[in-house]
Amino acid sequence: MVAIRDTVYTPNSIQPGARVSDRRQKFWGWGWEDEGATEDEIAQLKVVYSDMLGISSFPDTSAPSVKDFKLSTPHLSPPAALEPICESNPHTRLVHAMGKSLPDAVRMFDRQAPNIPDVVAFPETDEQVLAVMNWASEVGAAVIPFGGGSSVVGGVEPIVGGDFSGVVTLSTKRMAGVIEVDETSRAARVRGGSNVPIIEAALKPHGLTLRHYPQSFSMATLGGMIATRSGGHFAMLYTHIDDFVESVRTVTPAGVMESRRLPGSGAGPSP
Repeated sequence: MVAIRDTVYTPNSIQPGARVSDRRQKFWGWGWEDEGATEDEIAQLKVVYSDMLGISSFPDTSAPSVKDFKLSTPHLSPPAALEPICESNPHTRLVHAMGKSLPDAVRMFDRQAPNIPDVVAFPETDEQVLAVMNWASEVGAAVIPFGGGSSVVGGVEPIVGGDFSGVVTLSTKRMAGVIEVDETSRAARVRGGSNVPIIEAALKPHGLTLRHYPQSFSMATLGGMIATRSGGHFAMLYTHIDDFVESVRTVTPAGVMESRRLPGSGAGPSP
């Protein structure tokens, strides 16, 4: 195949070098800060729940704000070469403090974030990923990968113990996009930080689809789905994301690892 290396497909455009937006995620719940129930909708829900459950009063349901949390001072500072891709502001640290399970939401509304990263890195290239890992190794910090933040099993929460000098969360947000589509083989080369809507928007003009529908569809990233062997809801023949994987290219602390490209098969273990 001929790689179209400079083309990145996003939901709103297909332009060379296009990048995912920097739209802000909620740190206290699902989705984005600019979406959610309106005050009128919340009031109506209270009426419905009151009638159904006999509830006469409701607790404060206002969303928490950054100033509600007492966060520790970061234990780490990135070197000058990595400063452009690193953030340590309170909002970014809270977004990457935990996933989206019910206990996570309860703790956020209780204004409790006991485990929080010191630095969040947003690499855009393999070289930057390796640079972040090398820096973390040098200073004795733990590195936690972070995709869409839709984990409900504590997989992104920085609980690392006392043997580390701090925690660096490595976000794949800026490593997104479909960079190659092969209509003949019905295959695509996709960057790990791509969420499912980005992938679907890129495949649709070619008459193709990923055909994988996890509950976290709007936020889940390809890298996260492969790492956790995501299961979709299209329960006929191929269901898990690994059924669709032909090859994986991974950046590890020891360098880049790439498996052979082999078609997916339902005839036993994948080669």
